[in-house]
Amino acid sequence: MLTHFKRRLINIPGWHTKRKIMVLDSDDWGSIALPSLEVYERLIDSGFRMELNPYLKYDSLASESDLASLFDVLTRYKDINGNHPVFTANTVVANPDFEKIKLTAFKEYHYELFTESLKKYPKHSKSFELWQQGMGEGIFYPQFHAREHLNVSYWMKSLQNGHPQICLGFRNEFYILDNATHPNIEHSCTSAHYPKTEIENLEIEASIKDGLKIFKDIFGYQSRSFTGTGYIWSSSIEKMLKEEGVRYLKGLIIQRDPIIGTGKFRTKYHYTGQRNKLGLIYLVRNAFFEPGLTNNKDKLISDCISRANTAFLSGKPVIISTHRINYIGYISEKFRNDNLRFLNLLLSQMLKLHPDIEFMTSDELGLLVEDN
Repeated sequence: MLTHFKRRLINIPGWHTKRKIMVLDSDDWGSIALPSLEVYERLIDSGFRMELNPYLKYDSLASESDLASLFDVLTRYKDINGNHPVFTANTVVANPDFEKIKLTAFKEYHYELFTESLKKYPKHSKSFELWQQGMGEGIFYPQFHAREHLNVSYWMKSLQNGHPQICLGFRNEFYILDNATHPNIEHSCTSAHYPKTEIENLEIEASIKDGLKIFKDIFGYQSRSFTGTGYIWSSSIEKMLKEEGVRYLKGLIIQRDPIIGTGKFRTKYHYTGQRNKLGLIYLVRNAFFEPGLTNNKDKLISDCISRANTAFLSGKPVIISTHRINYIGYISEKFRNDNLRFLNLLLSQMLKLHPDIEFMTSDELGLLVEDN
């Protein structure tokens, strides 16, 4: 009862609607993670605690089979308007170019577009064609997440200083490392938008601006939304985001806003429909579907549906967080197939309970909020 009350409380402020709107908001598409099972085993043998984190065990670039399997589930269902469920795919548009960085002896950072990264993987040569197919069918809609899912400054300094574990990861074209992986690593290498100094904050701002340009070049349209990696970003970059065409800031109810020079954060609370001083609108996730990240799979679907029901009763859309990792079978097909079975159950039960549901992208929801 207390949990239900808290969920109702969270859904009280902000924009409301009588429509039952469902958004599937999915992070990390385009980012490299685990290159292969062989790399996983090699790092385990070197003392890395890879087994502690599903991201280190299963996540990777989406293969052709991964995308085809996901799209097969999505196209089984339609809402009251005849639309399929659609993944808003928050995309990382570039990855480190390990070979070029190595040639500079770690003195210069270089990146490659994620479309080039796909060509280096054995089951991914036509993956981007499937991205485009999904976009054409209205089931896969990219938005901007980051240029790369990497704290470039910390990573490059660690390489230049010869950090043994981070250098070992580099030799295996792997950088998803933190102090849980190995106690000798100061903080997560993947916190792309976490600056410790004003210079780093300016570098992050420049990388986001560059990433938004790359996004437009690849997809042919501007990204209207931004999702900070790990829900961390400095509010100081929001002016630039607006200037570059971003209108919606997406994340959880809590944003961690770094206090430069302290290693600490301001905690900022948000709700769907809230506007900042610049007029940017927050879209806040209020449900979670992460079968690959939970051990309590028995309550996975019932919890997500309960959160959706609470949102609808409160006159709110349900914005479901569901990361890419859940749909990746390049490392383990069983992992992907088990999670897709849960997705299939979730969609069928949601439509049975709410036949008047409407599937939308986060942009479509954002436009509704703006119009009202």
